[in-house]
Amino acid sequence: MPLDRPALAKALAQTPGASAEGIDAPLTGLCRREAGQFQRAAVATAAQAEPLLVACTQESRLFTDLNAATEGSAGPDVRPIHFVNLRETGGWSRDAAQATPKLAALIAAAQLPDAEPVGTVSYHSAGRCLVIGTADAAERAAALLADKLQVSLLLTQPGGALAQQHQHAVHSGQLSRLTGHLGRFEASWTASNPIDLDLCTRCNACVDACPEGAIDFSYQVDLSLCKSHRDCVRVCEAAGAIDFQREPVTVSETFDLVLDLRPQPHFTQHQPPQGYIHAGSDERRLMAAVLDLRERVGDFEKPRFFQYRQSLCAHSRNQQTGCTACIDVCSARAIRSDASLKGKRTGKNRGPVPGAPAPGAPAGQGGGVVVDPHLCVGCGACSTVCPSGAMSFAYPGPADQGKRLRTLLQTYARAGGRDAALLLHSEGAGARLIDDLGRAARSDRRSTLAQGGLHGVPARVLPVALWHTASVGLDLWLAAKAQGASQVWVLLTNEEAPEYREALAAQMAVANGVLTGLGYAGEHLRLIEARDARDLTALDAALRAAPAQTVARPASFAAQADKRGTLDLALDHLLAQAPVPADTIALPAAGAPFGSLQVDTAACTLCLSCVGACPAGALADNPEKPQLRFIEKNCVQCGLCATTCPESAITLQPRLWLADGGKARAAPRVLHEVEPFACVRCGKPFGTLRAIEGMIAKLGGHPAFQGAAAQRLKMCGDCRVIDIHTNPNEVKITDL
Repeated sequence: MPLDRPALAKALAQTPGASAEGIDAPLTGLCRREAGQFQRAAVATAAQAEPLLVACTQESRLFTDLNAATEGSAGPDVRPIHFVNLRETGGWSRDAAQATPKLAALIAAAQLPDAEPVGTVSYHSAGRCLVIGTADAAERAAALLADKLQVSLLLTQPGGALAQQHQHAVHSGQLSRLTGHLGRFEASWTASNPIDLDLCTRCNACVDACPEGAIDFSYQVDLSLCKSHRDCVRVCEAAGAIDFQREPVTVSETFDLVLDLRPQPHFTQHQPPQGYIHAGSDERRLMAAVLDLRERVGDFEKPRFFQYRQSLCAHSRNQQTGCTACIDVCSARAIRSDASLKGKRTGKNRGPVPGAPAPGAPAGQGGGVVVDPHLCVGCGACSTVCPSGAMSFAYPGPADQGKRLRTLLQTYARAGGRDAALLLHSEGAGARLIDDLGRAARSDRRSTLAQGGLHGVPARVLPVALWHTASVGLDLWLAAKAQGASQVWVLLTNEEAPEYREALAAQMAVANGVLTGLGYAGEHLRLIEARDARDLTALDAALRAAPAQTVARPASFAAQADKRGTLDLALDHLLAQAPVPADTIALPAAGAPFGSLQVDTAACTLCLSCVGACPAGALADNPEKPQLRFIEKNCVQCGLCATTCPESAITLQPRLWLADGGKARAAPRVLHEVEPFACVRCGKPFGTLRAIEGMIAKLGGHPAFQGAAAQRLKMCGDCRVIDIHTNPNEVKITDL
């Protein structure tokens, strides 16, 4: 793998926080030979707690163990060790000689400090495992688990054979409910079979006595075969395990783990709860499940992947539902609507509700969502589709992830690179595909591209490993374009749920619409789908796509923790550099976080219900006159105003409005204005003409507003009270 050491050192020297130390040392393709050099570097960096970078991921375990065994070295908690793959990602490609800018960028990004640690979610498992299935399958699985776990069996249908020994708790019935997660599953089933397995001694007398063969060695009665001879009851008289008059009973128990051997899984979502495994009748899946479950005893932790700010949430207000993007996209069903908060006050006067503001928090309108951190798998898709930024990914956060992308792009450009394409991929299957492509290209060099040979990862393509590909969305994509990226590609494998593909595609349609509307030529964002090594040829071809147009002058802003803040910075720069500036860009309805409102002025009565429902401060009234004002920059297109409007007078209009250099979006404008109605007694405006006319039409026939009292409907609240108390003909309570 050719390395231009002077060029690498020069590029790294120009990158803040990056170091070129050691880059001039001899490097080989066999990093195991450099063990001595690594040990010396490990000792030298330990005293100053300086990070240590190893340009090899294949032997990361070897170097980690070597660091621990080296006298005078420091642990990773004192001096971190970073690993970066330069070989498969750039060195093993047909244009490796031009890959120096990319290698510099990868090295610089790998030297960034680790993100701040996030909170953790804890699990405790005592090893109580429920196995669901037929007798044969459940007994076999139990035999493989019983030495490590406390196993209980739930037989959901007759058939098969139970062991003669009472080694496990055995239940029978139809599973009616299964909820929870690792360490806290709640299972309920309805037991209706005449044979009580707790009382059954498994003496087999009932099996011998049944003339129809309706009882097998699962010790359950097949009621479709039973002719009601009741011979089984007579031979079981001593044990009393058989009772055809027994009423169905619902049994509920708690478990730490669940192994489901039925043909169809209980949990149908893409990501079932941790601790639940569906193996069906597949032998390999069963063995893998057994190995997994045997290790699920004790205390476990995982990162708390998300941050949720209910004050920004546009899900619901005043018992009306608006945005449901996070709920719809969650493949683990970890997010639900918090119906208990809709239209209610939150804060110190409320009881604790998971996901709700902490006790003592400032009171405000409720109506958000609740995220179960135990079910969350950390895909980050909720943060990608959230239009307001109420939901954000925290592992790492958007500011840290944005800094990484900016470092890659800036270092690449400083080293002379052009037309950088960011390839976002997962740390698991995605990284393996990149490695496979690099190795395949290395071994395929005798074949030309025309002969079907593989190119490898091009020099202009910068691979970026993510915890999950769905965790980065519109804000960072557009920020990367503003910072000089030619394209942003997202590599999807068979790991991703269908919901993620749909969400990412919708978000990319919005981003491409914005960039195309501003005159930037080419395909800027793209989903690249590849299952495994079978799709390497297609992946290789996709990575060789032509560059798209980018900004003439890259931006240098830092990504913000606030999603809308990053979007505003990116849009401002893209507009300033736009080849063809536009005033208005129409956007697809699905996934658009920007837009306007259309108000049917003939139907709107200016009741201002929409103002109270708007969670983003996009709608406001005017205390001086009857007006409905709108700040388009704040609108997140949640639809709460439209669903709240009693006259159905509001329609969403997805778009990006960039008039006056984008300044018009931030300025309030009047959507509707009507003539005020002045009090007939004091002359003060207190409502709209249409609203008062409507009130008179509805209340004019009421006994309280007859004769001279009818004028009170035309009075403000103060004058109405004065008129009542000064009218000599008015009946008062003191007169009674």
